Amino acid sequence: MQMAMSSAVVQRPSVAKAFASKPSSRAVAARRANVVAQAASTQLKRADVPLELEEIGLPMNTFGPKNPFIGKIVSVETITGPKATGETCHIIIQTDKKIPFVEGQSYGVIPPGTKINSKGKEVPHGTRLYSIAATRYGDSFDGMTTSLCVRRAVYWDPEMGKEDPAKKGICSNFLCDAKPGQEITMTGPTGKVLLLPEDPNAVVICVATGTGIAPFRTFWRRMFMENIPGYKFTGAGPLARRRGFRALRGGGGPRLYDEEMAACAAAYPDQFRLDYALSREQQNVRGGKMYIQDKVEEYSDEVFDLLNNGAHIYFCGLKGMMPGILEMLERVATGKGLNYAEWFEGLKHKNQVHVEVY
Repeated sequence: MQMAMSSAVVQRPSVAKAFASKPSSRAVAARRANVVAQAASTQLKRADVPLELEEIGLPMNTFGPKNPFIGKIVSVETITGPKATGETCHIIIQTDKKIPFVEGQSYGVIPPGTKINSKGKEVPHGTRLYSIAATRYGDSFDGMTTSLCVRRAVYWDPEMGKEDPAKKGICSNFLCDAKPGQEITMTGPTGKVLLLPEDPNAVVICVATGTGIAPFRTFWRRMFMENIPGYKFTGAGPLARRRGFRALRGGGGPRLYDEEMAACAAAYPDQFRLDYALSREQQNVRGGKMYIQDKVEEYSDEVFDLLNNGAHIYFCGLKGMMPGILEMLERVATGKGLNYAEWFEGLKHKNQVHVEVY
């Protein structure tokens, strides 16, 4: 569910003391396997969590390039199949509650090594931002870890007929190649655009491409997988349904976090709804490839009705998705007799539209 951004005052939280117990990669894997097992049933048990993390406010830039946080890699798991167009990894990082964040924020990662800047000086690599893919309680629900969803950036040289290692993404390859126990230099957290609203009844529409699914994973885990007495999604009925959209260009291998979404959809069918746009496998109503804007348009009557009744719509992923989506919204709005410019500006004025693309 997407909601208006909170206008709470930004504050630096006091760093919580780390618990003595530290999650191992085996323990984290066991908990994730439990989620997969539950996906086959309609039962999804909510996990108990350390509720002191509900009192952290809105952390912002607790750590920066000059005073970074040093985390440790717990595990790196490839979550795309062998036939997928590219490799995406789910990376769990040990943080010991020392760099707290809230759902929808991002961390910065500074890869090791140096580069030569435009002045010919050797300097450290710059910070790369990644949307956090876990709630404040992490994959193991104890607040001791965080997670990132990272696509390995590579460059295929058509003249060489192979990947050019000199042009690969420095940070994404560092993360995807990292080993358990390896240190990782982090900054943040940062970001207010994709924060969940305070109202647990607000309708949320999630539109994602690729690793843009990361912040939405934090939403569904907080809503449906964690036992938080002070935060309980209570929406019911057609005006309180969460519809998540995600477009994947590759048709091979597993879709990102399918098991968790399947578990949520099975356990909460009236509150969690899901659909896909698979350009290599599906066609739109006009007989062309199915892109994300086509899938949203299929539900345009419901989407417009929800937005006109206060729903929030979130977009995250590649920036190339937005022109097609905006063109579709304008076309549908015009067909409904609306003044598109006024209608869309009104949504933005009420903080119902949230966009974070890269």
